[in-house]
Amino acid sequence: MFLVLGIVLFLAWIGGFVVFHVTAFVIHILLILAIISIVFHFLRGSR
Repeated sequence: MFLVLGIVLFLAWIGGFVVFHVTAFVIHILLILAIISIVFHFLRGSR
């Protein structure tokens, strides 16, 4: 679940950076949330 969330947030970050030109603060918050979600996925392991 965290991996999917991380991938979705990462894609939203890429989309916002490339397509919508959202403010830098929001883009970096999305990137941080994506990285945290992916790290949680690998720390918890698969069930």
